[in-house]
Amino acid sequence: MKLAIVRHGQSEFNESNTFTGWENPDLTDLGIKQAREAGRQLQKANMEFDIAFTSMLNRAIKTLYHILDVTDQLWIPVEKSWRLNERHYGALQGLNKTKTAEQYGEDKVHLWRRSFDVFPPLQEEGQNEAKDDRRYGLLDREVIPDGENLKSTLERVTPYWMDTIVPQIKKKKHVIIAAHGNSLRTLVKHLEKLSDEAITEIEIPTGVPLIYDLDENLHPVEKYYLKD
Repeated sequence: MKLAIVRHGQSEFNESNTFTGWENPDLTDLGIKQAREAGRQLQKANMEFDIAFTSMLNRAIKTLYHILDVTDQLWIPVEKSWRLNERHYGALQGLNKTKTAEQYGEDKVHLWRRSFDVFPPLQEEGQNEAKDDRRYGLLDREVIPDGENLKSTLERVTPYWMDTIVPQIKKKKHVIIAAHGNSLRTLVKHLEKLSDEAITEIEIPTGVPLIYDLDENLHPVEKYYLKD
């Protein structure tokens, strides 16, 4: 059984070196090119899908669209969930990473960005625009985070994987997931049984399909990227 996961193409905030999280910048021209190249690589590998999963954020949704467009699979069902959203970067969202490092120190910002269980500064009351965003209107406001570390991101991604995505794979359906650097890192951690320390060193490139060959127990047998 094969599983394809793809981190979205370059976004406007990636280009400007800005903390993104649940902010909703669009893909850049390069990001669109990366997404369509991901589609070409999947097409070249003759990968067909039965169902797709993505987040509630435009950069992941549009990346998936371009992949399915290139592979002539726009017709397959697509499920969107906030549980696949990027890690919420709290009060850092919208701030330039370089200027933030100058203000707080590179070591502190590196800890906020790369550690497993250290939270960034949280958004204060009234700062979290997601709590008034219609796309999250069916959620309890208390569920919407004011900031997350990788651990808390894992805690919301894993139940969705187990309850929603795994049953589709067990039905022998071919699955593609288009999401974000950190939400996909938590999935990699879960699949590969990586330690809390090991996952902090994993980086998933934008717009390059990562393929897992899974056994009947959904344990990875092989892992590889599709790229020239």
